[in-house]
Amino acid sequence: MKCSETIKGNKVKQRLREVLDEIGTELQKERLRGKVADYIPPLAQVDPAKFGMAVMLHDGTLISAGDAAEKFSVQSISKVFALTLALGKRGDAIWHRVGREPSGDPFNSSILLELEKGIPRNPFINAGAIVIADILLSSHQPRETIGEIVRFVQSVSEDDDIFIDEFVARAEDHTGFNNAALANLLKAHKNLDNAPPHVLGVYHHQCALAMSCEQLARAGLFLSASGCNPLSGHRIISVERARRINALMMTCGHYDGSGDFAFRVGVPAKSGVGGGILAVVPGIASVAVWSPGLNQHGNSMLGTRALEMLCRQMNWSVFG
Repeated sequence: MKCSETIKGNKVKQRLREVLDEIGTELQKERLRGKVADYIPPLAQVDPAKFGMAVMLHDGTLISAGDAAEKFSVQSISKVFALTLALGKRGDAIWHRVGREPSGDPFNSSILLELEKGIPRNPFINAGAIVIADILLSSHQPRETIGEIVRFVQSVSEDDDIFIDEFVARAEDHTGFNNAALANLLKAHKNLDNAPPHVLGVYHHQCALAMSCEQLARAGLFLSASGCNPLSGHRIISVERARRINALMMTCGHYDGSGDFAFRVGVPAKSGVGGGILAVVPGIASVAVWSPGLNQHGNSMLGTRALEMLCRQMNWSVFG
């Protein structure tokens, strides 16, 4: 099935290049950059001065700035692609095991999970993403499941140079005690079919995907085009499913900071504690930004500011 593409004029593209340069120049001067995720040792070693941003339009134009070609650990941004795969396998049946509501709590909290008898609020908090990993694992061995996730991301990005950073994955396995607690709590409530260590292995490896802003912007393009690849015209997911994933990104993609992000930026987006954010501008573009320092909610401090500046300057918002 073919899908329509939005071709941006040269003046708009030139303005976009100017805006990205302005953002990079302004944020380069910023001293308050947040705090890197030091509870995952490899992430603690990342230079907080790093900043990259990439925008991919529906005609294939890629406009980037800063360290946009440098790979980083996408962490929870991977949950978007895992959810897409799980919906393809099980459809709406997954919503019997995970909810669709914002949590209002930190991404790694176990409080609501215990109160709500093992049903995570949404697939983007850690507990919900662990359930999604369990769904993907149910039809494969762990190694095959990890490979399937990697191949899917390579496919939607049309780039084979995307891989798991094994150093990061091992570090997460060795330090992910809170995730282990969540997995065991899910198992106790019979919302995990597989052995917790196997599920956590899949989850920690998917979070250790290494991608650049340019690769990530390309990978998320189908979500900005109603589930189609606007470059090839091939449909990846249905229009309805793309809308639902975007809705979840808008309401739950920044954990207990999702409302503030929607207020300030106004487009669906998913953050990761590696400092990356994947944002979707429906009908126009996919955007990826990376700045390792995080705010109090675990979202990129300067990445959020960069997207706020971009969307304001380009008049991009789902709210008109």
